[in-house]
Amino acid sequence: MPSSAAGAARHVLCMKWGTKYGPEYVNILYAMVRRHLSGDFRFICLTDDASGIRPEVTCLPIPALDLRPEAPGVRDRAWRKLTTCSATLGGAYGLHGTALFLDLDVVVVGSLDEFFSTRPGEFLIIKDYKRPWRVTGNSSVYRFEIGAHTDVLSNFRAHEVEIRQQFRNEQAYLSDFLHRQGRLGYWPKTWCPSFKYHSIPMWPANYWREPYIPPGARIVIFHGEVNPPDGLSGQRNRRFRHIRPAHWIAQHWKV
Repeated sequence: MPSSAAGAARHVLCMKWGTKYGPEYVNILYAMVRRHLSGDFRFICLTDDASGIRPEVTCLPIPALDLRPEAPGVRDRAWRKLTTCSATLGGAYGLHGTALFLDLDVVVVGSLDEFFSTRPGEFLIIKDYKRPWRVTGNSSVYRFEIGAHTDVLSNFRAHEVEIRQQFRNEQAYLSDFLHRQGRLGYWPKTWCPSFKYHSIPMWPANYWREPYIPPGARIVIFHGEVNPPDGLSGQRNRRFRHIRPAHWIAQHWKV
């Protein structure tokens, strides 16, 4: 494991487990970050399988979470992402400084510099797109100081059953816990738009206009049924009904 002396002041974290996303998602994400983040940073993938991941990426095991078995038909809903708050990152892994977490299925389209320089010291996350009156954030992009929020994970471990009954997923619990502490903040509204809600033209224009990059976007978030390759190919699905190919994705989602 790396020592604290080797750790950089800025870290970009992602997480890959299981088989849903291949190593190409990590490799492309690194390339997008390198093109859009000036200066030095360290790119780290927390993963259960480092095969095929490019050498510029530091691969580390996902800290243990030891979830209780799921009820039949219930998914784990990304609870593993809570391990980014684990003391292991600053302890055994020797990481110190600021971390920006990115989901694998995002497309970086603008500068990331201000994600590290804006409002230091807070836990910053995307404001809920669909129900903006809620405190819940979208955890596709969040920033925190490594080691500053270990109580998020220790509280989850102590009350897992109740928490998983009360909250639909990890981002709902994470947002609620940090909001109660007064430590939750949100990115500027235009920085992390949703492909689903902000890029696809409204019906019926979605049949003749392709999805576009919303003004002011830095990172376009792909959540739900469509990921970047689907958006690029214009793949149909049950919710969006029709999507024209978003050719701009190919300009950004590449190594």
